[in-house]
Amino acid sequence: MASASGVPAANHARRRKQLMRLVGDDAIVIIPTAPERVRSRDTHYPYRPDSDLWYLTGFPEPEAVLVLVPGRAHGEALLFCRERDPEREGWDGPRFGPEGAVEAFGLDDAYPIEDLDDILPGLLEGRSRVYYHFGRDQEFDLKLIGWLNRVRALVRHGAQPPHEFLELGHVLDELRLFKDAAEIKLMQRAADISVLAHEAAMRAARPGVREFELQATVEYVFRMHDAVPAYGSIVGAGANGCVLHYHANNAVVRDRELVLIDAGAEYRGYAADITRTFPVNGRYSKEQRLLHELVLAAQAAALAQARPGVAYEAGHNAAVHTLTEGLLQLGLLKGRLEKNVADGHYKRFYRHKTGHWIGLDVHDVGEYRLDGQSRLLEPGMVFTIEPGLYISADDASVAAKWRGIGIRIEDDVLVTKDGHRVLTAALARSADEIETLMAAR
Repeated sequence: MASASGVPAANHARRRKQLMRLVGDDAIVIIPTAPERVRSRDTHYPYRPDSDLWYLTGFPEPEAVLVLVPGRAHGEALLFCRERDPEREGWDGPRFGPEGAVEAFGLDDAYPIEDLDDILPGLLEGRSRVYYHFGRDQEFDLKLIGWLNRVRALVRHGAQPPHEFLELGHVLDELRLFKDAAEIKLMQRAADISVLAHEAAMRAARPGVREFELQATVEYVFRMHDAVPAYGSIVGAGANGCVLHYHANNAVVRDRELVLIDAGAEYRGYAADITRTFPVNGRYSKEQRLLHELVLAAQAAALAQARPGVAYEAGHNAAVHTLTEGLLQLGLLKGRLEKNVADGHYKRFYRHKTGHWIGLDVHDVGEYRLDGQSRLLEPGMVFTIEPGLYISADDASVAAKWRGIGIRIEDDVLVTKDGHRVLTAALARSADEIETLMAAR
């Protein structure tokens, strides 16, 4: 049976068992879900559970804490959550309650969240190590310190408080970095929805459209397919496409300008992340096409490095080499290729890395370097490949024909046992493919 997360409850249970094996029998793991956040006065932001708790349980409600107690005879996986309350449920919707949580999510036991203060000190007693995300939630940090102090106060009576406190991310992030088949299926669905949304925006584009109208088109498709935006959609026309985290999305798109859309759907908690850059009138100018195809070549160079056993940063290095070589050929940089790369001159036009892990968080967890070295890619990792070029409209050092052009091409890539699979491959990518798609409007 699948939980609310779209992942079978057995998968969540397997993840919990795996985590408990890693932390050891004398440890305790404590994971509070994300708190509700006030947007203004009595209006809240749409609620989203903490990604770690979601990964381990699929439990969707606020005011919940997962506690894992490896080897405990009376149950290892415990959830504290809100009780059923017909009055509040009439306002806010149904709740699982402790009994429903056990049944629906395969937990060993569940208790009212109000009982956390009474029960957790007893669970801490006798455990030598606490795994927890210190610093994420100051209010919960103080509660945990209080519970620990209560156990310490009983040392003279034989109580054994924990003596080691460890960052949970060191073990849990590595588990989340490698996606299982159920996760990949959800990520593919998020990618497919995102492809449809980008196609709809390309078809809706016309000179005179507002950036927010294209944003609305994208996010309409997300909601039509039971998804939400994975992050704030970026829709930048003309020179706005040179702003990496542009968010105003309110300019009028003028004829002959490019539109850069960086937007991805979140489906059952899993994110997609796509960027395409297209001409609002359906045809690239000579300079726009040259830069677009250079970015595409850089992405192809990075994709060629996406296979098991290759260093993660090899893709970035390949993209940088390709971009720098192309910028030299176009006259936007001068000098020798090796020196331009070594001295970082390309950073005038390419300021970011070529990708990031993606999963339950759009910038997902996982180390990029191990023991000071770029880690090697392995099957099950999913990351973005997103080279770009951004030539400021105010850069007087380049010819006017290049100024104000911002281009990024981004896709989501799964490492497989024999190479890679582009989850977002269905979306037009080359200049010719994009022009063909837009010509069919």
